Amino acid sequence: MSIILGADVGGTKTLVQLWEVVGSDWHLLRSQKYASREFADLTALLQDFLSQGSVWPQRACLGIPGPVIDQTAQVTNLGWRVSAQELQETLRIPCVTLLNDFAAVAYGSLVLPPSDIVVLQDRPRRSQAPIALLGAGTGLGEALMLWQGDRYRVLPIEGGHTDFPPRNELEIGLLRYLWQRYERVSVERVVSGPGLVNIYEYLKHIEFAPEAADVQAAMASGDTAAVISRFGMAGDPLCAQALNMFVAAYGAEAGNLALKSLPLGGILIAGGIAAKILPKMTDGTFLTHFLDKGRFRPLMEQLFVAVITNPEVGLLGTIHLAAQGS
Repeated sequence: MSIILGADVGGTKTLVQLWEVVGSDWHLLRSQKYASREFADLTALLQDFLSQGSVWPQRACLGIPGPVIDQTAQVTNLGWRVSAQELQETLRIPCVTLLNDFAAVAYGSLVLPPSDIVVLQDRPRRSQAPIALLGAGTGLGEALMLWQGDRYRVLPIEGGHTDFPPRNELEIGLLRYLWQRYERVSVERVVSGPGLVNIYEYLKHIEFAPEAADVQAAMASGDTAAVISRFGMAGDPLCAQALNMFVAAYGAEAGNLALKSLPLGGILIAGGIAAKILPKMTDGTFLTHFLDKGRFRPLMEQLFVAVITNPEVGLLGTIHLAAQGS
């Protein structure tokens, strides 16, 4: 029997779970969601969680937003410094592992049931071949999974911070617009929640269509990117064009990642946005721009492509990695 702890740490919220694992039997002991900013550091948050029960974990795996180097990480948007060694000593957990939060998503994707994915392009997935993931949310995460020995290992990459490549006149205009705001324009400035807002502001700037009064009112009291998505799927002209450009750029970047990694094991779309705009992700826009790679279109047509809809896939990844003792 093993008691394991998994956590998906975020700038806004942190989800923690404690599980009992006996062979192939899993039993959830406790689950809690925290507002991250209410705690001085991750140690204090986990101390609060563990103090509410008498069962103590032997292993813990924590997904951290940002690069993990030598089992330490800096959570920039929270000001937290996280060290696996210090957590082990302070919390009296024999084994603590830190990993990048998108790497946690990648590990979680390996244990998802078929009901947690929506297939965009159904093709055979080659066993033990590379798998690629990307996911837009607050930022744009990317990762590769490579078969090593007897299992997949995750290679976290920072592909979301590569240069944004415009592909048509409207995107060239977007790039010029963003150059006025940022010293450098990465893919993440377009393919992310803030990126969707950037696209909307650009289209408003060039007067592509008038801004609707109800959209403006909704933005005053809500998440701007979510408002654009909602009204875009409802047919508002300005929001719909912004959403279309966003999904087109998303598909193009997925295609770029596929060309660089040849993921014959499939390419998976995660992140907080895709599942929320599923009608748009499945209307052909994403796949059209994913496939639009000229002479390499036949290769792109061979790849399995799917959207992950489980919002807790990152937490799932930390738990399963902890259970493996990795």
